[in-house]
Amino acid sequence: MFETSTQIRVRYAETDQMNVVYYGNYAQYFEVARAESIRELGITYKDMEAMGIIMPVVEMHCKFLRSAQYDDLLTVKTWLKELPAGHKIEFHHEVYNEKNKLLTSGKVILYFIHAQTKEKTQMPLVLQEKLQPFFNHSS
Repeated sequence: MFETSTQIRVRYAETDQMNVVYYGNYAQYFEVARAESIRELGITYKDMEAMGIIMPVVEMHCKFLRSAQYDDLLTVKTWLKELPAGHKIEFHHEVYNEKNKLLTSGKVILYFIHAQTKEKTQMPLVLQEKLQPFFNHSS
């Protein structure tokens, strides 16, 4: 399993009149965490775009358990439960506050798409090679 953690400080502009993080901002928090998790492998979204690969979100699920508020320091845990196969990659996320209380959990599915043809394509080999060691299981 591949797992990372990313910290994000809640900005005032991300809260609503109740001083609570507006639910739509969790999509951005998940995106920041995904981009940083890939960066930890030594690859960026920009690198993949240069390879001619884009990664649109095709599905997103969230469960909101507790509220985050302005100036909270959030930890977004991101993991891949399995090595992506084919054109799909599935990221799982959990957002925790500074007291390590689970606030939100979610799952985001993206496709690997050839930028020019807009057709589904395989995960770039360089990304597969970076992820593979996290999924090697010894018997």
